Amino acid sequence: MLKIGDFSKLSRVSIRMLRHYDDIGLLKPAEIDRFTGYRYYREDQLFTIGRITSLKDMGFSLADIVKMLDIYNEPAEMDAFLAEKQTELNEIAKQTEYRLTLLETARKRLRKEHNMNFDVTVKTIPERYAATVQMIVPTYMDEGMLWNTMMGETVAAGEPLVPADGCLAAAQFLDPEYKEENVEILAWMTVKGTYKDTEHVKFQTMPAVKVASCIIKGSYDQMNDATATVVSWIGANGYKPNGPMFNIYHVSPAQTQNPDEYVTELCFPVE
Repeated sequence: MLKIGDFSKLSRVSIRMLRHYDDIGLLKPAEIDRFTGYRYYREDQLFTIGRITSLKDMGFSLADIVKMLDIYNEPAEMDAFLAEKQTELNEIAKQTEYRLTLLETARKRLRKEHNMNFDVTVKTIPERYAATVQMIVPTYMDEGMLWNTMMGETVAAGEPLVPADGCLAAAQFLDPEYKEENVEILAWMTVKGTYKDTEHVKFQTMPAVKVASCIIKGSYDQMNDATATVVSWIGANGYKPNGPMFNIYHVSPAQTQNPDEYVTELCFPVE
């Protein structure tokens, strides 16, 4: 038998924590001297305390560990507990990675913020002949589905698109409010020549539109600030919104993999 001090030293668990384990029924001493109150542990209980420490290190709560010790010798039931915790930790890891990315982006923006300048101008985008695709996609991040459809269907039809001189490629967001899923987007690209419609790609002459716009140079994380700038400018200068906003991609991921090289024009139709 081992005194609590010796058991603590061998198990690398503090006496305070051993007493807590006793209080919650997680690990009871093998014997308590009824005269002195001293706690004694069997040597084989070192295996049990080792299991408890390992499960704690995996992130299990003490309440879970109490249950798990009862089924420790039942492989199937133990594996179910471990698999559930693994799934939970994988999700936490994804969330943590996402938050780390946001933090790094915020730090980069702080270093560049003094260079950020969104100049708003009013201009008219002239009438243009364009290939268009209008679809409902799962999220805004799935905008690429429209461009893949546009290129894929026209190539399959034997009529690959020829970009117009000074080609414009844009995505227009048709929903009246922000949506977390099932968003409606119209993608269009100016082309030269004539084409036949495919299942999803329609060719049309789009009317001229007056817009308040600003150019964003660099990654898309600037979009919120640029949007706020344009919307504030519209209100302050006597204009009114006149249709759904759209982004013109002058330099996009289709041309470069470096976000610092993106050039995006944020456009709000106005009157």
